[in-house]
Amino acid sequence: MSSQSALSQLNLWSEEEASSGDADGAVGASGSSGHNQPANLNSEARATVPEAALLGSLPVFRHPRAVREIRLGKALVAYECTRVRRRSIGMVVSDDGLSVRAPNWVGWGDIETALRAKERWICNKLVEQRERARRRVSAQIDWRAGCQVPYMGESVTVVLDPSQTGARFQPASLDASPCRHTLRLGLPHDAQPEQIRDATQAWMQRQARVLFAQRAEHFARQLGVEVKRVSLSSARTRWGSASADGSIRLHWRLMHFSLSVIDYVVAHELAHLREMNHSPRFWDVVRSILPDFEPARDHLRRVIIPE
Repeated sequence: MSSQSALSQLNLWSEEEASSGDADGAVGASGSSGHNQPANLNSEARATVPEAALLGSLPVFRHPRAVREIRLGKALVAYECTRVRRRSIGMVVSDDGLSVRAPNWVGWGDIETALRAKERWICNKLVEQRERARRRVSAQIDWRAGCQVPYMGESVTVVLDPSQTGARFQPASLDASPCRHTLRLGLPHDAQPEQIRDATQAWMQRQARVLFAQRAEHFARQLGVEVKRVSLSSARTRWGSASADGSIRLHWRLMHFSLSVIDYVVAHELAHLREMNHSPRFWDVVRSILPDFEPARDHLRRVIIPE
């Protein structure tokens, strides 16, 4: 089932159903049936409601190491459960699905009661993760002749041209049909995907060095700060960073996005040369040179990096 189908069904949430839950196993923390059940996963985890009885048109979210399943809202969730030495039941939704960490002494009834208490949050997170996975797959680039690569918020077609030396960008011409940007790479027509990827990304990084330095100089003049060095980053968890010595690092993959997004990250890092925090004063500094930065910030929070 697609993520859109799952989302539409989970949005048809019945408050009555969500609050009542299924009768079996929903024992409170003080109930005897919860604590008297053994905690052995191998024996009890298989004693679940048969999946076929709950499937039908329900969206299914299955962890690859699932040991038990439960109906939450209008979804069937098969979850991983790890017994640990802790005082409370913890739950995390990741790319794999729902993982539960529960104390050794807690019975399945209490675990399922805890899951039902959080079922709206769990279902929403599961749908979000599935949608992100779908977008991640769609963002993957098939590195071959004629592939499309996002560049500066637009699409560029990669052309293999053995007569070409290096890489050459050709902007779209209004007289050409179809009208499109192209990147001509000096590679043989039978070049391997890794060669095409590496040549394209090396070209993109060269463009990033030039553009980032220009935009940093532009905003530094407005802020009255001195930028000592601009370097590229490949960090997995942040788009940029700034040091008190005037050095800033910017992720080269920002070149996939429009200039407004690039400018936001540059302005953000330069603002840190005035305010090394994220206080209201910091955001006032950003807003002083980029009044409408919120759409770009929101875009980066949702975006999937093309690979």
